[in-house]
Amino acid sequence: MTEQMYGALSDWWPVISPPAEYAEEAALYVDMIRNAARPPVNEVLELGSGGGNNASHMKRHFAMTLVEPADGMRNLSRELNPECEHASGDMRSVRLGRTFDAVFVHDAVMYMITEDDLRAALTTVATHLVPGGVTLVAPDATAETFREDTEQGGGEDVSGRRARYLQWTLPPEAGETTIETHYAFLLREPDGTMRSAHDVHREGLFPRATWLRLFHEVGLTAELAPRSMEGEEYDSFVAFRDV
Repeated sequence: MTEQMYGALSDWWPVISPPAEYAEEAALYVDMIRNAARPPVNEVLELGSGGGNNASHMKRHFAMTLVEPADGMRNLSRELNPECEHASGDMRSVRLGRTFDAVFVHDAVMYMITEDDLRAALTTVATHLVPGGVTLVAPDATAETFREDTEQGGGEDVSGRRARYLQWTLPPEAGETTIETHYAFLLREPDGTMRSAHDVHREGLFPRATWLRLFHEVGLTAELAPRSMEGEEYDSFVAFRDV
């Protein structure tokens, strides 16, 4: 089964990945946006906002508008972030008819598996930026930073549900620009009932030069903005819409 996390398993997301665990990461993104911004940033659009975990911390600093295509994840975010505006939409095509001081795109950008997908998402970013506005795009990996990796984690909620996961990201096949991430979940109900699930996610992997070229093609001036989290180095991109 593919991408159950955003559908059949979405109700488990706050247990699998509790919002409290995002405080340090979200603070980094707030600082990166503020430090890069030319005019002050008040209103921020997040594309691919998922269950709203980053927004639950970033909303203390910005007025957040959250766009997410998966109904289950968007409903979780509404519960977590009732003061934020929410909209349904795919980052490749959504058009809100307004502009923002900044646009933020986190790891959801990894689901852009072709250059056309990524170009379309960056066009959406450019369309929603005020002149002089800033965007921060923070993929999990570029071709230069990718490494095969495993992670584990999980949490519990007040009802007594408990979850644990193993995440395994596999390297791309020779000449390919897509990768697969496999998740193994163990989900325990309060009554002790245990079930498991295997979830597969296909993601895009592009070199820095491709990212920078596509930013340029959609009318944004971009630069590489490395970020460090928990001792690991990641690529991010900061880009501006010309005045």
